[in-house]
Amino acid sequence: MDSAAKPSASLPDWITDSKNGGSLRHVDLDTGTNGWASPPGNLFSLRSLNYLTKRQKAPAGDYLLSPLGMDWLKSTTKLDNVLARPDNRVSHALKKAQSQGKSMKSFVFAVNLQVPGKDHYSAVFYFGTEDPIPPGSLLYRFVNGDDAFRNQRFKIVNRIVKGPWIVKKAVGNYAACLLGKALTCNYHRGPNYLEIDVDISSSAIANAILHLALGYVTSVTIDMGFLVEAQTENELPEKLIGAVRVCQMEMSSATVVDALTPQIQPAAARVMGCSKEVGESKKTVKEMNEVMFVWMSLLRWGQLLCRVGNIVSLPATVQLLRFWWVKDTSIKLE
Repeated sequence: MDSAAKPSASLPDWITDSKNGGSLRHVDLDTGTNGWASPPGNLFSLRSLNYLTKRQKAPAGDYLLSPLGMDWLKSTTKLDNVLARPDNRVSHALKKAQSQGKSMKSFVFAVNLQVPGKDHYSAVFYFGTEDPIPPGSLLYRFVNGDDAFRNQRFKIVNRIVKGPWIVKKAVGNYAACLLGKALTCNYHRGPNYLEIDVDISSSAIANAILHLALGYVTSVTIDMGFLVEAQTENELPEKLIGAVRVCQMEMSSATVVDALTPQIQPAAARVMGCSKEVGESKKTVKEMNEVMFVWMSLLRWGQLLCRVGNIVSLPATVQLLRFWWVKDTSIKLE
């Protein structure tokens, strides 16, 4: 169940520490900036009980797992299987609780969106439960299934809450797609966790669209939900594993992670790391300008194709680039 409906006093310490200990703060859903929040599940429309016969969708309702927070990480290399790292704060909090004989049946589900570039960034979203995942459920089959099954079922739904017109057009105001078909996903199954590493660089168009959004990141608020797609009647209705709202994030908020000799950083060290990032803001701006140059080059190329087809509008160009991505990856946006 979505933990937003539970009083914080009822949450175990490891969950409270996880929610409040990330490089991005837990902020107010409506007014917060440079942080994350938990959007109500009913803001998302998922496949309903009669979807296969009437193609109807319904509000998603409560999450299956509780939100545990978000990390925005920066490193010189791509970060894989972050939950297995000795410096991962969520794993550390859970191990500490279990060393005291608590939360022995807890499980963590993490999605690691890997953003390529001169510096590698990772947006890591954590969800968890104190109770065992019900055997035979769709989520249980996904967690314990093979990668082929996971690639056919792992879905993201997103909605742009706030942002410039060009971002809404490029990303889509509300869209759902199977990430396992659109991008390369690597699955890491640990004794008490499943982490999905999503390689954005595996799709040139997805990479371009994401970097477009990052160029406006301080003015963009986006809701992202993760789920296992229901494809048969007995799997309906669809349920969100969890969702997160990323609120006008600052690129400089990233925690710098040592790729070679990771160590557990105390809270004070994380703050120092963030302060160092602020000092590198000029470098970040320069890199984002380079990204925007690449994106505008893509737009100009797209406009040339549009003119060939007697289509001259910028909206059509953005739609064309999105169509190319969908066609190239053989996925369907719902």
